[in-house]
Amino acid sequence: MAPYVPQSKQVRTAEYALLDRTFDDLFPICRSITGVGLERSLKYFQTLMPLQIETVPSGTQVFDWTVPPSWLFKRARLWGPDGTLICDTEIQNLHVVNYSEPVDMDIEFEQLIEHLHTIADLPTAIPYVTSYYNKTWGFCLAFDEFKKLKAGTYKVLIESTFDNNGGVPFAQGVLSGESDKEILLTSYLCHPSMANNELSGPLVLLGLFNRIKNWPKRRFSYRFVLNPETIGSLCFLYKYHEHLKVNLEAGLILTCLGGPNEKMRYKASKRKNTLFDKLLDMECPNKWVTIPFSPLNGSDERQYCAPGFNLPMGQVSRTSYGNYSGYHNSLDDKEFMDINAVIASIDEIESLLIKAEYGGKVTNLCPFGEPQLGKRGLYPNLNSHLSNQKSSDSMLDGREELNAILTILSEADGTKDMADIALAMDMSLFELTSIINKLESHGLIEFNKE
Repeated sequence: MAPYVPQSKQVRTAEYALLDRTFDDLFPICRSITGVGLERSLKYFQTLMPLQIETVPSGTQVFDWTVPPSWLFKRARLWGPDGTLICDTEIQNLHVVNYSEPVDMDIEFEQLIEHLHTIADLPTAIPYVTSYYNKTWGFCLAFDEFKKLKAGTYKVLIESTFDNNGGVPFAQGVLSGESDKEILLTSYLCHPSMANNELSGPLVLLGLFNRIKNWPKRRFSYRFVLNPETIGSLCFLYKYHEHLKVNLEAGLILTCLGGPNEKMRYKASKRKNTLFDKLLDMECPNKWVTIPFSPLNGSDERQYCAPGFNLPMGQVSRTSYGNYSGYHNSLDDKEFMDINAVIASIDEIESLLIKAEYGGKVTNLCPFGEPQLGKRGLYPNLNSHLSNQKSSDSMLDGREELNAILTILSEADGTKDMADIALAMDMSLFELTSIINKLESHGLIEFNKE
C-alpha cells in the first residue's frame, strides 16, 4: 500500500460536486432522534453507501435508557394577535422545539412567553432547542423578532404525534479488509438544518467511504455507522458491543468538520493508548491539536468510552462544538461551513487512516534467527570496510534502512504494534512505509489478521 497521494483535479471536482449536492438535499430536512426526517436522511445515504438500516423498537430498555416513541412531526406555526405568521417550520424548521407535543390552542402572551426561546446576545439567530424525554412544546425565534411581540392572544398549532410502535434507527456498512480487526468511523444524523454541527460529519464519513473503497488494499476492515446522537449510539452498542469488544482496533467519532479552523482537533480515547492516540502523538503534531478525553462535553465518544465498554474510540473535529457563535443555532449554515473545509478534513483523516494501516501488530515470518537478507537484496553481499555504511550492495545510506529492517524483524513478535516499534526507533510510520512494504513483498513480515 502506497503512502497518501493527493487526488487528481478531476476526481476532486467530482467529490466536491457530490458533497455539495448531498448537503443541499439534506439541509432542509427536519430531523430528530426518531421519525420520518431521520429515516429519510438515512435512506438518502443508503443510495450513496451500502448501508443496512436497523431499528431498535420504542419501549426497549437499552442499558439505563428507554427507547422513546417516534416523533411524527408535520408542521408548527405561531400567529400573532393580528394574524401575522411569526413562526413556521415550512420556512425554518428550527422554529419548533424538537419533539414538541401536539398543540392547537389560543394562548395569551403572558402564558406563551414561557414556551418561547431566543438568544439575547445573538439577536438574529434562531436557537436549536430539544426536549426528547420530557413532554412539552415551544417555539424558537430570533431575539430581534421576539422584541417585536406584544400583549394579546396568539394562535398556536403544532401538528405532531407520538408513535409507540416506532423506534430509533441507525445505519451501518462494512468495507472488508485482510483482517477481521476493524476501524470504526461514525457520525450522528439527527439535527435539523445545521451545517457544521450536523452535516459535516456525515459528509466526511461519505467522503472517507469513497476514498477507502478505492485503496489498493485494506489491512483493517472499516465499519461506517450513522446514528442519532446519544440514544442512537447506545442502540448500536446495545446490539453490537460484544462484537466491538473482540474486533475493534480503534475508531473515530466525526463531528464539526466543516468550519474555518486550520488545525484538526483530536479528542483522545479514555484508554489513552489506542492506535490513533499513538499516531496523533507521533505523526501529526503540526496539523493537529490533541486534547484529553473528558465526559463533560462532546459527542458519542462519551458512550463508547463509558466504563462498561471503554472502547478504543477518539473524536475528530475541526471547528468544534461550543467554540463558534453559530453552535446550535441558525447561524450554522452553508456560508459558515465550507465544502472545501469538509474535503480538507477528509484529506487529513484519510492520511491518518493510511498511517494506521501501518500501525497494527506485526509478525516476523522468519523468526528463527535472522533471515538471509542478502539474497533478497536487503543486505550487503560484500563484507568489507567499504560496506559498513551500506544497507545493500547498491544503497549507501549509513545503514539507515538496514538498521530499520533489523530492528523491525527483531521486534515483530506478533504482540507489538508497528506504531510502538516506530516510536522506539524515534521514526515516524511515514518514514517506515517503504521499508515495511519491502519486508512484506519479500514475505518477511505480515500484519496480524486477528
